Amino acid sequence: MNSSSPRSAPQTARPPVRVAAVQTVSGPDVAANLRVVAELVAAAADDGAKLVALPEYFALISAVETDKVRLRERDGEGPLQHFLRETAARHRVWLVGGTVPLVAASDQKVRNTTLVYDDRGERVARYDKIHLFGFQRGAERYDEAATIEPGREVVCFDSPAGRTGLSVCYDLRFPELFRAMAEPDLIVLPAAFTHTTGRAHWEVLLRARAIENQCYVMAPAQGGCHPSGRVTWGHSMIVDPWGEILACREEGPGFVAADLHPERIASVRASLPALEHRCLPGAAS
Repeated sequence: MNSSSPRSAPQTARPPVRVAAVQTVSGPDVAANLRVVAELVAAAADDGAKLVALPEYFALISAVETDKVRLRERDGEGPLQHFLRETAARHRVWLVGGTVPLVAASDQKVRNTTLVYDDRGERVARYDKIHLFGFQRGAERYDEAATIEPGREVVCFDSPAGRTGLSVCYDLRFPELFRAMAEPDLIVLPAAFTHTTGRAHWEVLLRARAIENQCYVMAPAQGGCHPSGRVTWGHSMIVDPWGEILACREEGPGFVAADLHPERIASVRASLPALEHRCLPGAAS
């Protein structure tokens, strides 16, 4: 992670950039899921997006949790990584590849990994989901730790949208992760929030992360009733540094887009310099 402060480069030097968050309702048919994603990325690119993000598990959501283990790929090779690389290059967009199951230390687990490719199809970042979701209420139960090995590293990279931090779904509940990103301009959070937790917490948490970090947040999500019977909350969203929702798609396949303005970040941080006012031990100066 590059830990240099974003204050070292004036944000007003960058022009506005259009970004898009893709929403899907993925099922067990990988080829069918990729066809939907390809069409939505193409549509977002036609709409002017320079950076497009896909949701968590864009290639597969199955009733059998171990299916993603059988789909896992070695880092740098495999059909899902080839798809992302080729799609980014074909449409000349920076593509944030939701999550892809990559090989883990255990043969029974995967790394739930976000991969980023630039507009030439070159990989520029990898983030392995750190926080693993666990939830039980009545018959509804999730235990990601059973099939996923957690990552350990905070990841930020430079994109057309400026300093960009990566996170995935359940990470949203852990604000210390985002503080460790050293004042990003954009946070991208691919997700597959459940309907139960999403209805209660999704919007308020996304807006909180944007407000407290004074940056844009883009959250591409799964949204609808899946063939497996799972129901995801959707509401793919783009939020500005003041916490205002710029775009939202409640459910069903599609995408939302918005123009990100560097001067908006600078204005919010100048008028309310909360990031400079932090004074707890260990807080960045």
